[in-house]
Amino acid sequence: MPRKSASPPPPSETAASSGATTSGKRQSEQPPPDLTPAQKAARSKASRASDDSDKKTRRLKDVEISFPIVHGTMAFSLGKKATEYNSHKWTVYVRGATNEDLSVILKRVVFQLHPSFNNPTRVVESPPFELSESGWGEFEIAISLFFHSDVCDKRLDLYHQLKLYPEDDSGGTQSTKKPVVVEAYDEIVFLEPTEAFFLRVQNHPAAIVPRLPASFNLPPPGPLEHQSERRRGDTKDNPLSQWYMNFSEADELLKLAAARQQVQAHIVKLRRQLSMLEGAPSKAASGQ
Repeated sequence: MPRKSASPPPPSETAASSGATTSGKRQSEQPPPDLTPAQKAARSKASRASDDSDKKTRRLKDVEISFPIVHGTMAFSLGKKATEYNSHKWTVYVRGATNEDLSVILKRVVFQLHPSFNNPTRVVESPPFELSESGWGEFEIAISLFFHSDVCDKRLDLYHQLKLYPEDDSGGTQSTKKPVVVEAYDEIVFLEPTEAFFLRVQNHPAAIVPRLPASFNLPPPGPLEHQSERRRGDTKDNPLSQWYMNFSEADELLKLAAARQQVQAHIVKLRRQLSMLEGAPSKAASGQ
């Protein structure tokens, strides 16, 4: 959100004449005149605006907020309708890992397609953050995430490989009912978030937010804004959602544990081979 500047309080009224006052005091020492109700309201609004501005710039030290996201592509074969240069219809997208709306952090997403496409730079400024096209070739798609001003002032670049054909393709007819889905799981971590950002996402279902120490004394979060927009951006109701892959922290931990076991087994194998090499007598020592 754009940063609002606080309006200065209304100026004090000054005397129009240049003569000295009867009390002999300088005008700056005169007691301030009574403010009208409109002036009091303006001063109150200015104070609140200043508080809001502070929240947008004041950062929470040693705090981080993370948002699990998924970026992927989904390709359907056109079957009998396919032509030499138009064999598949596909969609590239960025979604919440649990299909929650990401517009709370994302301002827009830019998809950079292959130069052979008309207008290859595609900008999506509202959820769902996805783009559909058709074609015949596979290529890498650059995905740039732009965040709201109180979230992060730098963009995040991701890269995703479009796949049109299944890995186990045996040369037969590709199904037009089941798409080829390729997805990647990531977590975006925001270090030292602003107070405004923290309060806005504290109860958001897609955010992983730490419990703050009591010393922070932040006000309780208000209701989520733009509920209708969040429902529109929720990909749970997306027609493609039946094909989305399921990602969870438990799944990621299992994958990491399996990878660690593979690495440890490989290390054991290499140590055994090294031990055998070190224990074998050299040709010089054996007199050969």
